Amino acid sequence: MEREHFSKQFDNELNVIREKLLEMGGKVESMIANAMKSLVERDTELAERTIAFDHEINTLEMVIDEKCLEVLARRQPAARDLRFITLALKIVTDLERIGDQCANICKRARELNQEPSLKPYIDLPRMAKAASDMVKEALDAFVRGDDALAIKVCQDDQCVDELNEQIQRELLTFMMADPKTISRAMKVIYISKCLERIADHATNIAEMVIFMIKGKDIRHTIA
Repeated sequence: MEREHFSKQFDNELNVIREKLLEMGGKVESMIANAMKSLVERDTELAERTIAFDHEINTLEMVIDEKCLEVLARRQPAARDLRFITLALKIVTDLERIGDQCANICKRARELNQEPSLKPYIDLPRMAKAASDMVKEALDAFVRGDDALAIKVCQDDQCVDELNEQIQRELLTFMMADPKTISRAMKVIYISKCLERIADHATNIAEMVIFMIKGKDIRHTIA
């Protein structure tokens, strides 16, 4: 009976970590959406709120880190439970960095909103949606233990990379045609790079999920 009680309590502690990670993932997805909305709709107030919101992401990172370390110290887990907690500690770092990238997008959006529009934003929202979907699916794969979904996330990174290259090529033509656009174009390219890095963080999470499930390190091997 005492062993059963111990096991149930341990499972509850792992569930708390899992739920906190999903909460953090949901907040990060909202940040991506709001960062892009602040740019497309030229909503500087939303950009400011999103930058301030990054504080909540940082707080969640510390809460999850503390919980994971506490479980490691008290329970000394092994095998799959140990891999789960180790993975949680890495995922939380990637999610925190996604929050940082969203704040960076908002800072550039805040500057761009004070200048005339360079062009309608079409590909950047597509890129943001693709990157946000990758974050969501990577976390879904983690929760479900779904390696097929994790592999899909890794493959989707190629689509985001291609959009990033397409945006950079297009903006280069703007800058060559009219040097007055260089400053604004460089800020848009910076935002595109932020989205590309968000997709990279989602890929990191997916690769770790595959390692957790299959015990195989597939980094740099999926095209």
